[in-house]
Amino acid sequence: MINQNYRAFICGVRGQKLLKNEINFLKKYRPWGIILFSRNIKTIKQTQKLTESVKKIFKNKYYPILIDEEGGRVTRLRNFIDSSIFTAKYFGDLFTKNPKKFKIYFNIYVKQISYLLKTLGININTVPVLDLRRNFTHNIIDDRSYSNKRYIVSKIGNTCIDEFHKNKIATVIKHIPGHGLSNVDSHKNMPIIRNDFKYLLKNDFKIFANKKSLFAMTGHLLFKKIDMNNTVTHSKKIIKIIRDNIELRNKIISIIIFIKQLKYSIKKNTRKSFTAGCNIVLHCNGRLGEMIKVAKNSPIIDNFILKKTYQFIDIIS
Repeated sequence: MINQNYRAFICGVRGQKLLKNEINFLKKYRPWGIILFSRNIKTIKQTQKLTESVKKIFKNKYYPILIDEEGGRVTRLRNFIDSSIFTAKYFGDLFTKNPKKFKIYFNIYVKQISYLLKTLGININTVPVLDLRRNFTHNIIDDRSYSNKRYIVSKIGNTCIDEFHKNKIATVIKHIPGHGLSNVDSHKNMPIIRNDFKYLLKNDFKIFANKKSLFAMTGHLLFKKIDMNNTVTHSKKIIKIIRDNIELRNKIISIIIFIKQLKYSIKKNTRKSFTAGCNIVLHCNGRLGEMIKVAKNSPIIDNFILKKTYQFIDIIS
């Protein structure tokens, strides 16, 4: 299983079951993982069939199947559970007011979400959000952030990772190295951060240090005083900072490459991400033509990363 040739990308699928052309695509290009969204999830039985069909293609019980289930307004499980009140801010405020109550509520919340994910055949959740909120932070983050206090974001982030791992779900810290200084929606415009390196290292960057999650997802940001030409996704300087100064040498760094504000073609965005030092690229919308371009420009993933992935999933499973 470990020696199979997977390519270094994650992709979505269009609907609630695999189409024939998607099956052929998965067999030919062999992505590292699949990510599911609300469009893919209607009933428990249907979702189980979908995840089972993916794992069957690769004959791999550890095959990474991801979801973005933060709670609040970022939920893909609304057909089964209403987690609209359980925003990151809700838990951050509860932690501030009553730490004991927070622990009880948060543990129950994670246990229930994890049980549902495992039932559906999903083994990785892209949480926690470790962005430090400000009064000017764009609402694309806003209540997705635990707090405007660095200590609280870091503390709850650690708890989130530990609890999901205890409940057999792997995690992905995001949006590294910190999205809280952005006052624009990075899905539409390029956020330009003008703070100096010393400030960033002490505040936003520091929150991501020494987290137990194996995986990390970059934010699309331009840190002007570090690399004035390249977004995090395409910056060798910032990926090196992430690996060295934020001490994430052993993390598998992935990024999203179809975001509109990235100025290059899908082909170039993909190649530049790998050149910068990302391990995996993430493409979400399930459009097959775009997925083929990502696949053709993604290398065969390093066997060390594959081995590390499956060992990690095996340990927490």
